[in-house]
Amino acid sequence: MFMKLLNLIIILFFPFVMIGIIRKTKAFWGGRKGASIFQPLYDFIKLMKKDFVISKTTSAVFRITPIISISSVLFAALFVPLSDGRALINIPAGLIVFAYILGLGKFFSLIGAMDTGSSFEGMGASREASFTSIVEPAFFIIIASIMAMSGNYTFDSLSKIISNSGDYGILIIIFTVISLFLMILIEGCRVPVDDPATHLELTMIHEVMILDNSAADLALISWGAGIKMLLISSLIAAVIIPHNIGTGYYALGYTLTILAISLLIGTVESATARIRMSHVFEFIFIMSSFALVVLSLVVAKMFGG
Repeated sequence: MFMKLLNLIIILFFPFVMIGIIRKTKAFWGGRKGASIFQPLYDFIKLMKKDFVISKTTSAVFRITPIISISSVLFAALFVPLSDGRALINIPAGLIVFAYILGLGKFFSLIGAMDTGSSFEGMGASREASFTSIVEPAFFIIIASIMAMSGNYTFDSLSKIISNSGDYGILIIIFTVISLFLMILIEGCRVPVDDPATHLELTMIHEVMILDNSAADLALISWGAGIKMLLISSLIAAVIIPHNIGTGYYALGYTLTILAISLLIGTVESATARIRMSHVFEFIFIMSSFALVVLSLVVAKMFGG
């Protein structure tokens, strides 16, 4: 019961802490003090109290998009191992449900942006769809390969890589962690061209899609983006933390992993120069390349290399 309550607190509040740590890290590397790590939570509460401003050109699709967006990530969180290393819903088809529930939220985010009738937001939706079409196959390849190697088609197999892969284990873990970290950057609008702190057209991907959202709608969308980063970070934690170390130690390792990933994201954003939009696909294809490496290692382990 305690661990379920802890997982609930993590889902509700850790996304704000992650974003706050990322901003604090960027401020540190920029020579500034920066706001409190709890500032995203304060902003969320402030937005929830504000009144809506909705364009007359929008339809019901635009109005239901924030609800579906946040509902999809909260439902997807039920299939991911959190602080106790176990998912609340642990079924063999968990990977497929997880990916397609997030895909449903992404779909409504795209059509919600296009529903505004703004060519600017349509541009952002087009870019987001292009990136997602590359990321999702790579994600499937990585997780499905690990599951096939263990014969356990649930997310529990992520924490058993070492025991199932022998000498290939360390390499599989390294490439899996790097790939999932790149996925956080891409899905969390942290690509080295997308700057969530500006409204400059040439650097906007995700942020341009929510320019017409306000008040609680904007708060829910921002919260959902934070939860998505937390869920992918939780998969990284499941990969690098052994499954048999005990619940207490796993929870400690999980917390430290989430904090370390937040610091690393802020550091990468501060240290990486913005690249041209035409080169973003090259950056994203790195994840696909590593996914194929993981697949090759798994095949070598299962059938001999």
